[in-house]
Amino acid sequence: MAIEAARAVVAHTPLPLAVESVLRQRARVRSVHYSTRIEGNRLTLAEAEQVIVSRKVRFHGRERDRREVQNYWNALLRVEEWAAKKTPLSETLIRRLHALVEKGARAKPTPYREEQNAIRDAGSGALVYLPPEARDVSALMAAMVQWAHVAEKEGLPAPLIAGLTHYQFVTIHPFYDGNGRTARLLATFLLYRGGYGLNGFFSLEEHHARDLPEYYGALVTHPHHNYYEGREHADLTPWLEYFVTALAEVFAAAQQEALRLAREGVPAEPEALRRLDRRARTVLALFSGAERITSADVAQALGLSERMARVLLRGWVSEGWLKVTSASNRARGYELSAIYRQYIGSLSAMPGSGQESSKPG
Repeated sequence: MAIEAARAVVAHTPLPLAVESVLRQRARVRSVHYSTRIEGNRLTLAEAEQVIVSRKVRFHGRERDRREVQNYWNALLRVEEWAAKKTPLSETLIRRLHALVEKGARAKPTPYREEQNAIRDAGSGALVYLPPEARDVSALMAAMVQWAHVAEKEGLPAPLIAGLTHYQFVTIHPFYDGNGRTARLLATFLLYRGGYGLNGFFSLEEHHARDLPEYYGALVTHPHHNYYEGREHADLTPWLEYFVTALAEVFAAAQQEALRLAREGVPAEPEALRRLDRRARTVLALFSGAERITSADVAQALGLSERMARVLLRGWVSEGWLKVTSASNRARGYELSAIYRQYIGSLSAMPGSGQESSKPG
């Protein structure tokens, strides 16, 4: 009920593009940073944001950390796109999602593991969990996806479907690596797809990372480390209580932030901005820090190929809110038309835009 209440309040609290863009970007950056940090990524929140903003940034000796952040960012944008299109959950989608996380945008869907793997304590090397044997993975994944479809048809609330799917995915551990990051993105996908995206204003990953012992402890639903020794029939109530309580807390925080900004008297959003869809709004937000953008900038922001970015840009130019700054294909850039340029000032002036999002919260 707390989740539903916060969801309703945020849905009925109108905020202008400037406010929405900053809140969404802040939450995305935190989701990327904290989810990769859970798995040992060494970049700070500020460094992760640098990677997201600039493809050219490098950190000596931490190239793998940089790639992990970039890959997770692209995967998160793709999750949002799939959810907006109501793409059905499938094993192919899961394998594509894992490929984005592990290998990058052009990777082929990852096959399930063909050998046993084990989760060990990073310090002592002690066995923490022994997942199902490789021969059982395919059937277990198919059953998980089928369960989610049935649960959705029967009207089980999306937060419960997301929480239970998150648990079952990491329990099956279908890939050699990247299972935790993929599980958290999968939960985000199911929440967004089920209408619990909250405009992208929250980071559940940050909540998990702030108290890792609680997060990992909730996932341990049975004392035996072997999947076949009771783990597959464990009582999932403690995990589900943890998951929905965490979601309620981050939703409540997002609700309070939205209400605070609304009380500050931010101006109503003009009709010209209300006409823009999600992708166009994301691209418009790029102009808060730049006078000119390129197709590469748009591709990175939307998690698309440059070819697809150019297709979108041509459409936006024809609609009149963007204009081409150079006719040369090599140096082609894009600027805002005069009518839209007037709306950008409020974006950089909003409290919490700019440097605040780079500070550990």
